[in-house]
Amino acid sequence: MKLLIAEDDLSSRTMLAAVTRKWGYEPIAVEDGEAAWQIMQEDEAPRLLLLDWEMPKLDGLALCQRIRQQQSSNPPFIILLTARCETGDIVAGLDAGANDYIAKPFENAELQARLQARLQARLQVGRRMLTDRKSV
Repeated sequence: MKLLIAEDDLSSRTMLAAVTRKWGYEPIAVEDGEAAWQIMQEDEAPRLLLLDWEMPKLDGLALCQRIRQQQSSNPPFIILLTARCETGDIVAGLDAGANDYIAKPFENAELQARLQARLQARLQVGRRMLTDRKSV
């Protein structure tokens, strides 16, 4: 599964790409929100996103809002990864359209578990849809 990583810090971006590749994802790593937005305009855009909040050109919050304004029958799952950890920041991130929020620094095991939970939920929805079609 393709995974878009938007992170301006080179070492964080490199680490996230390496670890998610090891977990079986196909990471696409970019350094700013504008580059991420361009990728999201493609026909086969990733459906799973890891976004930093503070990035040049277009920050993670503005990117979330822009993505959510698009009409989609298959909206992407967005996780904000950020050093901002105050309750107000978490609320703002979720209000902007993030599905999940992880404060930096974080443990790789936590990120892996959250990504895995998302995949499991997606599989369950797919199975239900197949079951519903068979019963019609």
